[in-house]
Amino acid sequence: MKLTALRIGFTLAACATLVAGCSSSPSGGGDAGTAPPKMDALGSLGNGEGQLNLIAWAGYAENGSNDKTVDWVTPFEQESGCKVNVKVGNTSDEMVQLMRTGQYDGVSASGDATLRLIYAGDVAPVNTALVPNYSTISAFLKDKPWNSVDGQMYGIPHGWGANLLMYNVGVVTDAPDSWGAVFSDSDKYKGKVTAYDSPIYIADAALYLMKTKPELGIKDPYSLTSEQLDAAVDLLTKQRENVSEYWSDYTKEVQAFESGTSVIGTTWQVIANTIGAENKVQVNTVLPKEGATGWSDTWMVASKAAHPNCMYKWMDWITSPKVNAQVAEYFGEAPAQTKACEFTSEKDFCDIYHATDEAYASQLHYWTTPQKQCVDGSGDNCTAYDEWVSKWQQIKG
Repeated sequence: MKLTALRIGFTLAACATLVAGCSSSPSGGGDAGTAPPKMDALGSLGNGEGQLNLIAWAGYAENGSNDKTVDWVTPFEQESGCKVNVKVGNTSDEMVQLMRTGQYDGVSASGDATLRLIYAGDVAPVNTALVPNYSTISAFLKDKPWNSVDGQMYGIPHGWGANLLMYNVGVVTDAPDSWGAVFSDSDKYKGKVTAYDSPIYIADAALYLMKTKPELGIKDPYSLTSEQLDAAVDLLTKQRENVSEYWSDYTKEVQAFESGTSVIGTTWQVIANTIGAENKVQVNTVLPKEGATGWSDTWMVASKAAHPNCMYKWMDWITSPKVNAQVAEYFGEAPAQTKACEFTSEKDFCDIYHATDEAYASQLHYWTTPQKQCVDGSGDNCTAYDEWVSKWQQIKG
């Protein structure tokens, strides 16, 4: 499968996670206040400034230097006159740090970074009227807690995916349909459970508790009081005894399942596709009955962007149907652009990734940066990202 082979190569070259941060350091993860600094979005689109400096996940801004057949940056440069310079961000924490240098015009931020950038004033509100392709982006990705505040968008959705349950069908024969398989029942697979290596994984445990222990009062897995956070940490601490390894570079999970050191755990669809294409072991993925966490990446404009017009032109370009299809297939994610499905080289690609399936997407709780001011609007007694980082360090020991 060309997509997965390309993505594996890129991951190994970058030695980085491709979707979300896994740093053990807060890196600006503290609660930033109750409201973003007031600033205006760009009022009208002018001529490009001739240059664009981006922070992006590996695989999001390809210019043909890694693979001559994979290039959507060069055509953009030719059409816009904006010369693109890309700094690959290895984690969400690194992206936050880089954005605060003031050297970049924009970033492809995941939900565990977006609110940090918004509330710190590192990114500006976005005038979606200046991005024509925004109109046909999936509605279920717009005006959400991770990319907007009080109805104001702070970016343009790019791509998304679910954190699924995957298992080796030759070892796990009871076809699990619940996250209980890796939490309350994880001792059945002692030493062979795998989990995502990031503080944001605490939300997976919180989601399971939200569905199975309603007495805890959890309404949103990213809006946890101290007591609720402790309950999730307790569950993860017990799970730790049965974990073979935590993964952030997804090729490590591929290797773990193919070698048999892991037989069940959280995954991305692209990982299952990769394992299936190599035919070394048979795996199955399922969206458990409790639902799942997920991720949605957003292109955001720096509040002090030196080249804002070029950034707006880029956001429209990267979410245009043909280009968004190219990125999604190369990266291994669902495109945000509904019209992208007409341009995928694999005709069933969008079906596999549930790209325009709103019912499927509604079962996901997309990564959102925890804040003291609860992101679900329930109050101001929630735990902030810094606390999650500290707890995650305790869990892993």
